[in-house]
Amino acid sequence: FKGNVPANAYCSVKVTEKIYNAFSYAIHNHYWYQMYIDDLPIWAIVGEIEDKDNLKIFTHKKIDIGYHGDQIVEVNFTTESKTPLTLDTDLHFTYEVNWKISSIDFHNRFNKYLDPSFFQHRIHWFSIFNSFMMVIFLVGLVTMIMLRTLRRDYARYSNIEEQVDIDNDITEDYGWKQIHGDVFRAPPLLTLFTSFIATGRHLGIVSFGCIIFSLVGDLYTQRGSLLSTGIFLYAITSPVNGYFGGALYSQMGGRNWIRQMICGISLFPLIIVSVVFTINIVAMFYHASRAIPIASMLAVLGIAVFVVVPLHLVGTIFGRNISGQKDVPCRVNTVPRPIPDKRWFIEPFSLSLLGGILPFGSIFIEIYFIFTSFWQYKIYYVYGFMLLVFLIMIIVTMCVTIVCIYFLINSEDYRWHWTSFGSGVSISLYIFLYSVYYFFFKTKMYGLFQTIFYFGYSALGAIAMGIICGHCGFLGARYFIRKIYTTVKID
Repeated sequence: FKGNVPANAYCSVKVTEKIYNAFSYAIHNHYWYQMYIDDLPIWAIVGEIEDKDNLKIFTHKKIDIGYHGDQIVEVNFTTESKTPLTLDTDLHFTYEVNWKISSIDFHNRFNKYLDPSFFQHRIHWFSIFNSFMMVIFLVGLVTMIMLRTLRRDYARYSNIEEQVDIDNDITEDYGWKQIHGDVFRAPPLLTLFTSFIATGRHLGIVSFGCIIFSLVGDLYTQRGSLLSTGIFLYAITSPVNGYFGGALYSQMGGRNWIRQMICGISLFPLIIVSVVFTINIVAMFYHASRAIPIASMLAVLGIAVFVVVPLHLVGTIFGRNISGQKDVPCRVNTVPRPIPDKRWFIEPFSLSLLGGILPFGSIFIEIYFIFTSFWQYKIYYVYGFMLLVFLIMIIVTMCVTIVCIYFLINSEDYRWHWTSFGSGVSISLYIFLYSVYYFFFKTKMYGLFQTIFYFGYSALGAIAMGIICGHCGFLGARYFIRKIYTTVKID
């Protein structure tokens, strides 16, 4: 610390044909590297092309470190000494370190890495305003359905009950009241369904907590702190997953709660392991620094076994015994009602696909800023924007799902459970499609490792976001369903 280092050799390389091809490939493709000094990032390019076949490589690294008191507050990294890259020569790499006093305060040392002109651009504010107006429109639409359309349905049902002919037979009914004996029927694949819903609530709480901690604690200033916070929150909030999954499974008549608990514990971790393990194998094959060390894997495995599993078990037991009682406003018929034919755009699959368009539109601009931060190494720091967009996305998802489910049940189709979840989860499809566009038009990545690394983590993020939105869609639809069937008179 504070010790200047004069120009000093640290490495020599004999330029063999293999070394020449590696450096030539890196220079032609504009490779650059990133390092950290006291968590402050520094970047540099490998070399440059002066003429068509005249390759130059930078062999001297100059590091200027600024300190304030006993803390490092500034790092400047420059590359010098352009040396021709030729076969059968020796390259001597040197470095020097210079220390200087800086007036920058330690808490403000990351300000030079932020990009306010990019993140606080006028279009960012406009996208927030646009999403807010979308929320107002959708809330108004749902309110209209609740107040006008449902009121008209209630009035129609009341009139039908009063129209009795001479044989005391009630005139034929139609609409969502017809399926009152099936609307609360448990969905197929109940174990998987309740595990998805509980996982969505779990991931939603973890995401919200990470945003709040980042907003309050400036986690972007410490490398890896956001990932560590996410793992910590996921572990300690595991009872939420168990409680909600166990309660929902019991409410819907499930009996094999141990199977549901195992599915809830392993559902999302298995998705993560399948993606990360594939990326890690490719990274190890290419000897990339992105390969996750075995020690880190074992540490995460230990957290899962000794923290997540016990807490999830406790949550499941409490959920079954406290909130597991079945409480529905309508009796479920023994024999399922036949589902009538309807137009293709009111089918559950079509409604699920259409349900993700508006939620994706509400977060589209923010997804661009997040992708740019993650894949082009900008530091994302506007977590206030992220929190607002996150809440807007949840509200939009709930409103859109309620509208979709109203059209579904009004066509006398009671398969609303998976449809409500699918309406929210379909946002993951649009996020992944956007990642494909971003890969080909906004990045310069290519090659097997870069492609798998990009699409693997993009798919993982899209799946997590989809599960969160699927949970929100189901909550909104369940509240809507219970509300309308509690209000209407059922014979």
